Amino acid sequence: MSKTLELAKALIAKASITPDDNGCQELLADRLKLLGFDIETIHQNGVTNFYARKGKESPLVVFAGHTDVVPPGPLDLWDSDPFVPTEKDGKLFGRGAADMKSSLAAFITSIEDFLLQFPTHQGSIGLLITSDEEGVATDGTVRIVEMLKKRNEIIDYCIVGEPTSNNKFGDTIKNGRRGSLSAKLTVKGIQGHIAYPEKVKNPIHQIVPALDTLVKTTWDNGNEYFPETSWQVSNINGGTGATNMVPGYVEVLFNFRYSTSNTAEDLKSKVENVLKDYNLDFAIDWSHSGKPYLTEKGYLVDVLSESINHVTNIIPEISTTGGTSDGRFIADICNQVVEFGPLNESIHKINEHVHLDHVNKLKQIYQKALEKILLKN
Repeated sequence: MSKTLELAKALIAKASITPDDNGCQELLADRLKLLGFDIETIHQNGVTNFYARKGKESPLVVFAGHTDVVPPGPLDLWDSDPFVPTEKDGKLFGRGAADMKSSLAAFITSIEDFLLQFPTHQGSIGLLITSDEEGVATDGTVRIVEMLKKRNEIIDYCIVGEPTSNNKFGDTIKNGRRGSLSAKLTVKGIQGHIAYPEKVKNPIHQIVPALDTLVKTTWDNGNEYFPETSWQVSNINGGTGATNMVPGYVEVLFNFRYSTSNTAEDLKSKVENVLKDYNLDFAIDWSHSGKPYLTEKGYLVDVLSESINHVTNIIPEISTTGGTSDGRFIADICNQVVEFGPLNESIHKINEHVHLDHVNKLKQIYQKALEKILLKN
């Protein structure tokens, strides 16, 4: 068993359901201390974070990730215990195997082997690890970023270990993510008996034309890196439970996944203007969980692409698709943030797994990236 696989198994065996780290970070930090890293730990509202750094010079290369996992779901649907790492058919099964404990293990062992071979390298190496990525993400990476901002500590290059590979290991790098803007819209009417339409004001009837307009709106055309902004309704709730009553209000939940061609404030304004155009009596509660971030094609994207190609003989696609990640926070203190990790085919699913041979290849890719950045002179 390789030491990367061994560490991945040790991490999977810790049931670190968000936001409980359950000792994962202590396991990682102990190995980093042996390498001479300085460790800073932040505990807040049940969330555990640490920032580790070795070296004081630039460039600073940081690996970022999370130890928390989503709940396993019904245990009887798993072929094996989700917190007992199990090898079968060339795969390692367990909650967090792909998202993202194999990446965490590869971070550590790539650093160990790099430092063993090149103890006098230039620059610095860091790790930024949280247990709040799968949760509300209010007390995790964002807190470390705030700490680094206060002391003007800038990260030159950051690699986030999210599972980005789609069909083949190594086929996709994320060089950015769309922003996420959600809202709960409440449209008010007048409740009453359905047989007396002249005495009621049906909020469901009122909202339908406005929703039709919003569905048909083109918010932007995207750009070189991002698809066009998407607006999607996730839930409509109205009614009292009785079939002979018009409800007094209807609630609509919706979400924007938006590109750098738009801003959250512009999108809010456009939506509210549509609602006003239809003379709706409404209240809207906005929730902005992340602005878009982008690392344009350049040095770090090239370094990671070349490292992937060196190990897998695949030239990865550069993409910004998918959900949000903690890269959105790190982008505030780092101009070059990219994401790369194992296949995402089983993340958050029953029987989550990672291919055994990909675990060691992931370590090799991270190590090759370190070599290219910190030995370039």
